[in-house]
Amino acid sequence: MRQSTVLEDLRARIARIEGVGVQREAIPFGIDELDQRLPGGGIAAGALHEMMGSPDLADEASATVFLAGILARMEGPVFWCLRWRDLFAPALHLAGLHPDRVIYVEAGSDTNVLLAMEECLHHPGIAGVVGEVGKYSTTASKRLQLAAESSGVAAFVFRRAAKAEQVAEGTAAMTRWRITASPSEDLGLPSLGRPRWHVDLERVRGGNPHAWIVEACDATGRIALPAALVDRPAAAEDRKIVA
Repeated sequence: MRQSTVLEDLRARIARIEGVGVQREAIPFGIDELDQRLPGGGIAAGALHEMMGSPDLADEASATVFLAGILARMEGPVFWCLRWRDLFAPALHLAGLHPDRVIYVEAGSDTNVLLAMEECLHHPGIAGVVGEVGKYSTTASKRLQLAAESSGVAAFVFRRAAKAEQVAEGTAAMTRWRITASPSEDLGLPSLGRPRWHVDLERVRGGNPHAWIVEACDATGRIALPAALVDRPAAAEDRKIVA
C-alpha cells in the first residue's frame, strides 16, 4: 500500500471518531508492587512505551496479551498498526480488548507503521496507538514521544521477535517491558493452571528496573500476583524475582 494512501485512510477514520476518548494521567495495574515503581502510579498516557517478548512464539504471544490487557482498561478506540495482518485477533478479546474497539492499519513496512502511529497520535480522541516494528531509531522514538505528549494518547511500540542485544538503549520511551512465559502453578492433577508471565521492567524513566512473576490477564485485562508471592515474608518483598 502506498504511503499516501495509508495516511489518507487513517485521517478519514480518525475524523469519524475524534473526540470520543478521554485523556488520563496513568492507567494503574492495581498491584502496588508494580504501580509504585511507575511514574504516576501506572502506565502513563501521553507517553511512549516499548513492549517485547522474545523470538519464541509463546513469549511473543504473552507480550501481545499483556499489551491487550493494558489497552482493555482504557476507554475509546485503539489503532493497531502493523506491517501485515499476522495478528491472532481473538487472543486480544480474551484479555478484555473487544474487537469492535480495534482498528487495524496494515502499513506494509516499519517505516509506514511509524508514520501511521505518528498520524494517529496527533488526535486526542484515541485510547491508545500500537505499532509493531522490527526496529526503529532513536529519532523515531523521540517523534512518537512528542506526538504522544501533545495529544495525551498512550503510544506502544511492540518490538516483534526482539532479542535483548537488538534493543537500542537510546530510546525516548518512558518504559520498556519484556514479557515471557513462565510455568503455571502445579495443581497436582491433570489440569492447567492460570498462565503466568515473567514481567521484566527493563527501563523506566526516573526509576529502577525490576521484575515480577504474575498471573496472566483475566477477561477484564487485569493481571495478578500469585498467592504464594503475595504471602511471602516481608523481608523478601523488594527482592527481584528471577524466572
